[in-house]
Amino acid sequence: MQRTPGTYDAAQAPKPPDISLADPAPLGLAGFGLTTLILMVIDIGWLNGGATVGVLAVAASYGGLAQFVAGLWAFRRGNTFAATAFCSFGAFWFSYVLLVWFFAAKIASTSPTVSTAQVVNGFIGLFLLSWGIFTTYMAIASLAGAKAVTVVFVLLAVTFYLLAIGAWGNDAAGAGFTRIGGIVGLLTAIAALYTSFADVTNAAMKRVVLPTGAPSAR
Repeated sequence: MQRTPGTYDAAQAPKPPDISLADPAPLGLAGFGLTTLILMVIDIGWLNGGATVGVLAVAASYGGLAQFVAGLWAFRRGNTFAATAFCSFGAFWFSYVLLVWFFAAKIASTSPTVSTAQVVNGFIGLFLLSWGIFTTYMAIASLAGAKAVTVVFVLLAVTFYLLAIGAWGNDAAGAGFTRIGGIVGLLTAIAALYTSFADVTNAAMKRVVLPTGAPSAR
């Protein structure tokens, strides 16, 4: 049928290129896992606590930025769970950098009548508890996906709760809970790195080489 001059014909319009978006999960898991691994080594006590400042470089660039970008990527792919998880934990690492680098001193300065450690540790405990609550409901939501991801979130929730108790405890008990939380956190990091390794390996090989307990396609 002849088209009237000046009218728009959708069939004749150029079609956008077919771009396949890669899975951002391996990047997000790697950013989270590697940064957590470094921090937990310090919490366990294998490195002096002063090395915490050195974690900020990795936390800002890989744990924060790379993970946040992975979350935006997941939004584009329509993966609500991954988008929420990666953007949130990317923001977590950004907030951790700001807390250690800048705001902890500001918090302490607002309460001159109370010891600096008491004020800062009190807030850090609340900070960690809040992230534990978030991680708990994400762990429940993760039950719909790969079992390896659920393991990461369950371990991470336990880590947050232990570290929160450690922040609120006295010197001896607090240090003990922090050390235990560091050990569980180290297991969390290993689980996250394994899941990242499995996902990127399976994608590269185009077959399941390393299991993650992902639900079978129906």
